[in-house]
Amino acid sequence: MTWQPTACVLCASNCGIEIELDERRFKRIRGDKAHPSSQGYTCEKPLRLDHYQNGTDRLTHPLRRRPDGTFERIDWDTAITEVAGRLAAVRDAHGGETIFYYGGGGQGNHLGGSYAGSVMRALGGKYRSNALAQEKTGQFWVSDRMIGNFATGDFEHCELALFIGKNPWQSHGIPRARPTLREIARDPARAMIVIDPRITETAELADIHLRLKPGTDAWLLAALAAVLVQEDLIARDWLAGRAEGLDEVAAALAKVPVAAYAEVADVPEDLVRQAARRIASASSVAAMEDLGTQMTLHSTLNSYLDSLIILLTGNFGRPGTNNPPILFMPLVQTSYLRPQKERFSPVAGARIISGLIPSNVVAEEILTDHPARYRAMLVESSNPAHSLADSPRMREALQALDVLVVIDVAMTETARLADYVLPAPSQFEKWEATFFNLEAPANYFHLRRPVLDPPPGSDLLPEPEIHARLCEALGALPDLTALRQAAAEGRTAFAGAFLTAMAADPALAAVPEVALYRTLGPTLPAPAAASLWAQAHRVAMRHPDAVRRAGVTGEDLGEALFEAILSNPSGIHFTVDEPGDGLRRIGTSDGKIHLALPDLLAELGDLPPAGPPRHPDFPFVLSAGERRAFTANTLYRDPAWRRRDASGALRINPSDAVGLGLENGSLARVTTRRGSVEVAVELFPGLRPGHVSLPNGLGLGYPAEDGVSVLTGAPPNELTSSDARDRFAGTPWHKHVPARVEAV
Repeated sequence: MTWQPTACVLCASNCGIEIELDERRFKRIRGDKAHPSSQGYTCEKPLRLDHYQNGTDRLTHPLRRRPDGTFERIDWDTAITEVAGRLAAVRDAHGGETIFYYGGGGQGNHLGGSYAGSVMRALGGKYRSNALAQEKTGQFWVSDRMIGNFATGDFEHCELALFIGKNPWQSHGIPRARPTLREIARDPARAMIVIDPRITETAELADIHLRLKPGTDAWLLAALAAVLVQEDLIARDWLAGRAEGLDEVAAALAKVPVAAYAEVADVPEDLVRQAARRIASASSVAAMEDLGTQMTLHSTLNSYLDSLIILLTGNFGRPGTNNPPILFMPLVQTSYLRPQKERFSPVAGARIISGLIPSNVVAEEILTDHPARYRAMLVESSNPAHSLADSPRMREALQALDVLVVIDVAMTETARLADYVLPAPSQFEKWEATFFNLEAPANYFHLRRPVLDPPPGSDLLPEPEIHARLCEALGALPDLTALRQAAAEGRTAFAGAFLTAMAADPALAAVPEVALYRTLGPTLPAPAAASLWAQAHRVAMRHPDAVRRAGVTGEDLGEALFEAILSNPSGIHFTVDEPGDGLRRIGTSDGKIHLALPDLLAELGDLPPAGPPRHPDFPFVLSAGERRAFTANTLYRDPAWRRRDASGALRINPSDAVGLGLENGSLARVTTRRGSVEVAVELFPGLRPGHVSLPNGLGLGYPAEDGVSVLTGAPPNELTSSDARDRFAGTPWHKHVPARVEAV
């Protein structure tokens, strides 16, 4: 075909796109109208994906670090044998729990990561983390305790859209973000409320913009929730019989001084009350919180208060409200899937949520003499040396490991510190998928086909093959002859044989993903899709009616669903809910919504009446990692992709700039208690005085024409501190970094 269907890999929306090739270059890119979620929509960012596909720092062969710190090319047999041997040596000497896994796929490349669990179980590994633990785990923890599940907003059908620390115009996160925002803004029967310190593109479309002072989210959200209780605007009839703990929550919110908290947030009290009343009067409210509130002070409390606002007004489990989606892959671990036990990290004692160690404690778990410290790391499609707080300390931790193995596409900052670098094809050179499928009432899944082959002369292996070879080198795979024979007879025969073998052989049960890849995989047009076969059967077994409503039919519904996924290059809807299905997916032990969380109500009661403490030496609040029109995740390593703001300017309010003697293009020094960077300035009236921001995706080293690595823009995590984190979930406060700004 002239146009190849695939998907964008730059944010969690993973919009469907089509690519026209000119040999190995991406000549043209457009939205894929056949994609079930994005329906032909795309923003401007994927139009320049050739900069990802044909980056000059692509990895082409396995590499091993020499004693002098340089790298040498090795073959795959050597790489697999040595990596397996060194990881096994750590396991044998110190226990498998000292081997730590980070990653599992960046935006959009999750399929390979689905096989990593086999390797970690073969090694006895117990601990892992990824970028979700920098952002979402506080929300996951709150949601699991309140509803035993995780819910997302139905913005297509809502009367009122509520965005909290979220700018979907740039960060997306909802299907067809910009058309959806425009539709809501243009419809006189619908409304939008935005809670954000900045005047963002989304805030400009809003009916009500609560432009709070940075870091005062908890005070403002508490005031909103308190108005609902104090003015008796809560959905008492809806809550009766569905929820418990209302009396405790109402008593706590009755004590909140709305006027004083509005003053702390620097938002007019009348506007706070207007927003609360509008939420309460709407027939349906869909809400979404994001990094602006999940990476600031009291972030877990913020998520709790967000949830209370939605639940107290009955905006859950109905069309146009927040509903638990049916996950194709269990990206979020909740009580709905299985009961959650409290677990903590071995050194820092940090809470493990949804199976993830808080990212901010990873360095602490390594740089210690504790006997249970992490001694080896397997990093897959992630760049913790750049993306985690306190980059200098993170680099020190990575260099202190006994062995560091990186699986990636490019020579990242983390790969440069590795003992072994194992190269994978790009996301457009292999079968891939995203597990960020979080939509309701209709949810979709997209198995993407390769658009082109790996570069000529390269020696790359897709991640499932890497994990399979590591398991084989570790001696973790039992005899698979019988399963291979069953697979040759067809998937129906294979299903029975596989389930019987899993029950009978603990060794096989430890590595089911790789076993599927080695037995079922060779019979499929996409061997990497073998892990999806089991998930298709799981979804069909648990949600047969929802699968049938999506148009999947057949006597063996799991097989029919899997075949539909294999056969549709633009993706399919795999489930469709009926009204009320969301309520039936409450996963708490008693089937009720639990409104009262005592520890978070206690934190609400302990909020300082005067607001967040001030830092005299650091009078500014820095938001580290703002999303802009020409910033994206770090898959875009080539700075030439940016048409504007090439160096990633420091945005500052014009009144602050005048006082500091700064103007557009001036050079400023930004200093925090952790570090200092110099960066060009952009005067930006959309920021409040005292608030400055640096974009995400900058500060990456990229080879220039002479081969020397050139750093473009300021790396934000040279300025952040790993100990500035939420006390419940450990999420970092990247959006509230006390800073000093000076003219250079």
